[in-house]
Amino acid sequence: MAPRELRAWLRLALTPQVGRTTARRLLAALGLPEQVFEASAAALSQLATPAQVAALRAKPEGLDALADRTDEWLAEAPGQRRLVTLAEADYPAALLQIEDPPLMLWLAGARLHRAGGLCWPEAIAVVGSRNPTPQGKLNAHAFARSFAASGWTVVSGLALGVDGAAHEGALEGAGPERLATLAVVGTGLDRVYPRQHLDLAHRIAERGLLISEYPLGTPPLSENFPLRNRLISGLSRGTLVVEAALRSGSLITARIAAEQGREVFAIPGSIHSAQARGCHALLKQGAKLVETAQDVLDELVTGHTPPGPSQPASVPADELDPVLEAAGFDPVSFDALQARTGLPTQTLQAHLLELELSGALARLPGGLFQRLATT
Repeated sequence: MAPRELRAWLRLALTPQVGRTTARRLLAALGLPEQVFEASAAALSQLATPAQVAALRAKPEGLDALADRTDEWLAEAPGQRRLVTLAEADYPAALLQIEDPPLMLWLAGARLHRAGGLCWPEAIAVVGSRNPTPQGKLNAHAFARSFAASGWTVVSGLALGVDGAAHEGALEGAGPERLATLAVVGTGLDRVYPRQHLDLAHRIAERGLLISEYPLGTPPLSENFPLRNRLISGLSRGTLVVEAALRSGSLITARIAAEQGREVFAIPGSIHSAQARGCHALLKQGAKLVETAQDVLDELVTGHTPPGPSQPASVPADELDPVLEAAGFDPVSFDALQARTGLPTQTLQAHLLELELSGALARLPGGLFQRLATT
């Protein structure tokens, strides 16, 4: 990415009062971030509030420092660190389906240097308590090891407890050539949180990927961790909750996974264990009870299709658009749209994003899409 383009993306991300939804609307209408900042106040006012327009016209505080820091960070490990934006083909297709995809992803991993574009793997999320029982920790490690040995990549959040055990199990079970595990963190990638996982983070960088939507220098703010959970579930075909209390971040991840149309699995535990109550609540709500890793794999292979994505740029939609015609006005799944249109996956993903950002199509919970009436 050219320095000027990188700076424009960072500026858009840093602009106060402009959230991801507004930013995507601006990109859909005006093009890349450079075009957004070159647009007139009159053009911006059609897409944003007066306060947002004023913020877009001013340089955000800290932009120069972040741009310099980012250049240095990327240069320190050529080929092993990247910034991937919503407009790039290497952006993970699965995240294009979620309700609030990040504008940018910061990536760190030794395997980024391999030839060709990024190939995002089939993945299973494994999440749970930061204070698991000994059995819960063993379960997380064993399930993740089995998933990795079966060719799946394990996604988790690098937290203490179940997350750490899942990453360790994946690293142990994955073959030497496979992407073992993805760690989605709630800080900038120039720091590791918690510090107890510094060595684990280094090993993940060697055989997996560290992923963050937060700029370098972002500290471990409490509000960032529930927000990053949407990426853990969004990158995965299914989410396994190993142990969780009734009020926990793991249940947030499970709820988001269900809203995203992903499968949710839970391991049952003792009725006397506080750490089992969250899983039991999920089971009552319809999560699939699993006793072995194979239970999860069987369900994902035979009972589920890969998440159908949808998102990157901007084209005006009209009555003759073939995807809109195929959609009709009832909620429709990605698979159904692909069957009706015959379009390749990447082409349909990109066009669905364009239609959504132009206001012609809406994304619904459960991975469905619905055409919007224009009159």
